Amino acid sequence: MILPIARRFVAGETIPEALEHTRTYNEDDVAIILNLLGEHYDNAAEAREDTDTYLTLIDDIADSGLDACISVKPSQIGLDVSADLFEEHYREIVAHAHERDAFVWCDMEDVDTTDDTLDVFEAVAEEYPWSVGQCIQSNLKRTHDDLERLVDVPGKIRIVKGAYDEPPSVAYTDKADVNEAYREDIEFLFENREQGVAIGSHDPEMIALAGRLADEHGTDYEIQMLTGVREDAQRDLAKQGVRVVQYAPYGKKWLSYFYRRVRERKENVLFAARAVIGR
Repeated sequence: MILPIARRFVAGETIPEALEHTRTYNEDDVAIILNLLGEHYDNAAEAREDTDTYLTLIDDIADSGLDACISVKPSQIGLDVSADLFEEHYREIVAHAHERDAFVWCDMEDVDTTDDTLDVFEAVAEEYPWSVGQCIQSNLKRTHDDLERLVDVPGKIRIVKGAYDEPPSVAYTDKADVNEAYREDIEFLFENREQGVAIGSHDPEMIALAGRLADEHGTDYEIQMLTGVREDAQRDLAKQGVRVVQYAPYGKKWLSYFYRRVRERKENVLFAARAVIGR
């Protein structure tokens, strides 16, 4: 059972709970990305099990009529076993989503997975155009080149600042440098794409920048935020007509995810502390 203090950040343990979470937020015009918690599987059986769960989830979303899609992690569906297994499972998930008129995001993990992840995304997007989306991390020094490579690929791109602790040889580690890189990457996407731009951020400055660039360039875009973080802002943006999509993890492996969310921001630590002492 999920601890009450963790429920803020996860959408439940089961598919029915995740769908009910989706239904609640859809009522406020907030769409949902559902992610089954799990990563870094080093055996094929676990990767196959989560792949099968995603296939079921796609059917349940399609049958429900809810405004939702899914997001997978490469290491969850096989990359830590082999790049070939990841591609096999990813292609199977996307093919099924394409049949059900559903959408599949692929998260980005640490820098060592970037090449394999982008190679597979590019190939699958060409086969199933606009059924897939890929996360890209601005803290990596290689990202501008990656965006130039992907700018004409028929899939969505989610640009985030990046949360992995990468070495200075491959990543910007100073907050100001990351923010500048993120700003430049956002500008590049709006200047070079007419659709399929997703801004994954809770930063009011970056969200406002995206709005201004969308007005300037006429780009179709969306704002993506996490469950449990700035949810009032999510609803306010949706009321203003901005497409808002909440990334909502669910599943039994919620404990490590909850601790990551708590460590990330002072406000989250205070929230957890208040919950523990009952205030």
